[in-house]
Amino acid sequence: MSLLRRIEKGTPQQSVTPAAPAGPGGTEARIPRPTPAPASLRDTYRDLKTRIQNKLIDELDPTMDVSRQDEVRRTIREMFENILAEERIVLSRAERERLFEQIVAEILGLGPLEPLLADPTITEIMVNGPKNVYVERHGKIERTNVTFESEEHLMRIIERIIAPLGRRIDESVPYQDARLPDGSRVNAIIPPLSLIGPVLTIRKFYKIPLTAERLVEIGSITAEAVEFLKACVQAKLNIVVSGGTGTGKTTFLNMLSAFIPNDERIITIENAAELQLQQEHVVPLESRPPNIEGRGEVTIRDLVINALRMRPDRIIVGECRGPEAFDMLQAMNTGHEGSMTTIHANSPRDALARLENMILMAGMDLPHRAIREQIASALDLIVQLDRLRDGSRKVISITAIEGMEGDVITMSEIFKFEIAGYENGKVIGRLRPTGIRPKFMDKIEAAGIHLPPTIFGIGERMRR
Repeated sequence: MSLLRRIEKGTPQQSVTPAAPAGPGGTEARIPRPTPAPASLRDTYRDLKTRIQNKLIDELDPTMDVSRQDEVRRTIREMFENILAEERIVLSRAERERLFEQIVAEILGLGPLEPLLADPTITEIMVNGPKNVYVERHGKIERTNVTFESEEHLMRIIERIIAPLGRRIDESVPYQDARLPDGSRVNAIIPPLSLIGPVLTIRKFYKIPLTAERLVEIGSITAEAVEFLKACVQAKLNIVVSGGTGTGKTTFLNMLSAFIPNDERIITIENAAELQLQQEHVVPLESRPPNIEGRGEVTIRDLVINALRMRPDRIIVGECRGPEAFDMLQAMNTGHEGSMTTIHANSPRDALARLENMILMAGMDLPHRAIREQIASALDLIVQLDRLRDGSRKVISITAIEGMEGDVITMSEIFKFEIAGYENGKVIGRLRPTGIRPKFMDKIEAAGIHLPPTIFGIGERMRR
């Protein structure tokens, strides 16, 4: 796409009002910072920004290669400085730099969202119409002072995200999932479905994956539980990571995948690629939505079925949310041990019920007992995540699937998070072993892995 077209999509269409009144010596007055300034001065700053921006757009070469960002930034910088000199606009160094970065963000980036995307403390960005932008920071949602100039301005930013993926968003297709170049996950929904204007949600992508050591350091899990899970992964047990929205399921699945030996062939299947596996032999697959004519869709289920023909040692599905659950369980039951996935559920028992419903969605006309038997034979472990009242994300349960008793799948909780209280708004507690050794310990020991009894709290309880 030419530079001019990309710029035109992100350029606010405003009427340009006269610049700031002339100061002493005939130069234009210094432009104050917009945040604390009165509305009239903020309008003056916005008009100045728009005027310079429009002039840059008119003068830039539309054939420039926008992928060479450093070169484009240098060109814009030279033209920007020339325009300020020609129009005798006086700005402090800080104001000049801030104005330049805002203009570059509109031309090459995502406009007002660029500072939020660059902030490493922000994990989620939520745009509820042009004037209400919220972020999640350290597990808590807070409102920002970031705004868009209009619904049209916000729509241009949304289109800039979606267009490079060959998709569109309009009244006929009023919502879309997408991905930023850095891997951040994006969802956009617009009127008439949204009643407050265009809504944009961005879940930022960790450029550096969270390691097990880091999760222990921040208190999401204990070192003993990590050692147990590492043994489970290396012994090729089938694992489901369960949790509600925003509990960190994909992050945790990514951490578990780091324990897979480097000599195995791993197929990953996702709606939007987020997993960052470090092994050498990884084949990432991504589903595809239908095109404008409603054709060409490739579902997660299609990819799971195809992956079985690709000689995988392990299959990792980013999230099971539909009929693909049946094929995933079939794979786990037919020689593809060590497979992993995530599921939206609020408890291990709820995760089993969700899996049962998803198998029914696949059109399998099976008795409930037969479905539960398949689940019980396929799954070994459920890791339950939760976001607590203080916003922290923690492993609250590690539960082993033991088998069937009658029509009920039996489970044993191996680790359980115990809350001791609250201090300065923080949850005080620890993931503790329950003293139960799972039945699948023979699989772990057969793999040559020997866990000390203290991991399960057995020696500790005897000392007490």
